[in-house]
Amino acid sequence: MKIADGIELWNQTVDRLRTEIGDENAELWLKPVSAISLEGGVLMLKVPNKFFSDGIKERYQKRLISVLRDLSGQEIGIDFRVERDLTRVLPPSDPVPEASPQSDFPLSELNPRYTFDSFVIGESNRLARATAESISKSPGTQYNPYVIYGGVGLGKTHIMHAIGNAIRRHHPRSRVLYTTSEQFVNEFIAAVQNNQIDSFRSRYRSLDCLLIDDIQFLIAKDRSEQEFFHTFNALFDSRKQIVVSSDRSPKDMSPLEQRLVSRLEWGFVADIKPPDLETRIAILRKKAAHEGFTAPDDVILFIASSVKTNVRALEGCLIRLKAFQAMTGAPLSVDDARDILKDSIAVDDSSPVRIETIQRVVALKYSVDVKDLKGHQRTVSISMPRQVAMYLSCVMTELSSTDIGRAFGGKDHSTVLHARKKIEKKIEEDPFFLELINKLQADIKTAER
Repeated sequence: MKIADGIELWNQTVDRLRTEIGDENAELWLKPVSAISLEGGVLMLKVPNKFFSDGIKERYQKRLISVLRDLSGQEIGIDFRVERDLTRVLPPSDPVPEASPQSDFPLSELNPRYTFDSFVIGESNRLARATAESISKSPGTQYNPYVIYGGVGLGKTHIMHAIGNAIRRHHPRSRVLYTTSEQFVNEFIAAVQNNQIDSFRSRYRSLDCLLIDDIQFLIAKDRSEQEFFHTFNALFDSRKQIVVSSDRSPKDMSPLEQRLVSRLEWGFVADIKPPDLETRIAILRKKAAHEGFTAPDDVILFIASSVKTNVRALEGCLIRLKAFQAMTGAPLSVDDARDILKDSIAVDDSSPVRIETIQRVVALKYSVDVKDLKGHQRTVSISMPRQVAMYLSCVMTELSSTDIGRAFGGKDHSTVLHARKKIEKKIEEDPFFLELINKLQADIKTAER
């Protein structure tokens, strides 16, 4: 075949696949790609960068080969030639002014206390922490962008500062900036109002590492998000490190701006979950040692057992106890801690609820009887609420899967585990279902009061 035939074959393939994957995915992944040769049964495709070739291989290669076979009547493989030129992919942006000298470059101060050494490692954060340390040694290479997500007070900001501090230590001349989405938006607005947009772009687009917290607040902010979109592209194409944090994974962010969300998914995404009991105890002990405060083991265990979802709240409880001891000079007991922290623990306490309450609330939501949840009917109208109730029993009580199965009419523990996995998968795939689960949890907690 001639190259003209190869180009036409590729265009027809894109048109065919567009009907299957949708215009948005086709515009993002396939439109920037062009055919440059067709020789020896191999169609050579030119892509802007390695993320495109990797993304196409992962998502569409098998289907592309199938469509090429249907259209040409013969087996045709595909290969890629990387051309680092994002101008064909991205909307045009204003030119980046020349960067100001290093000495004039204003940087947000990183918190020197937030280092990898001061970060307590547990199963809930091990991957996120290990990836972050790898990035600090070789920024802009393997894990870029790096997205950390998780709930409030679990250590995302600590890890970001640790990355920045470590990069400055390993690469003293690096331009490292930590900021928040709110600060980025405010600076952009001020730059527009004061006609200083060139200075703003110079500051952000000449960085070696950008650390931006709470990226979810930037989504759907119109011009500010568009500005960050261009900043992201400029840094990424220059192989500079980008690290962002969020309270949710990219796939759960607003669908209003898929351009930015898709770019976040190019890199490495790691989540931080609430710490387990052992990690919470380790956090409290390290914090107490740092504060020069000696807390009895039973007090440490009481706090760790009572505050389960928020590292910041754990540390706050310890600071309150330290202040109390400093004022009274008396040794602390568990009863003292319970009295001093009753308000804090009341807010953050995630004590188990009764399984009967879970069953009652779920049955009411799905308009079924509690006895149906304990029965053996396998129709969807019964099995789904039963699985939801089993899942909520797993995450909201401290009962074993065997005990939970017994509470649902003598079901086997494997049935409970299957229900949990099925609901977890549905939560990951369906944000509307996640909202339903969150609402049920809130209703159950209200019903327990």
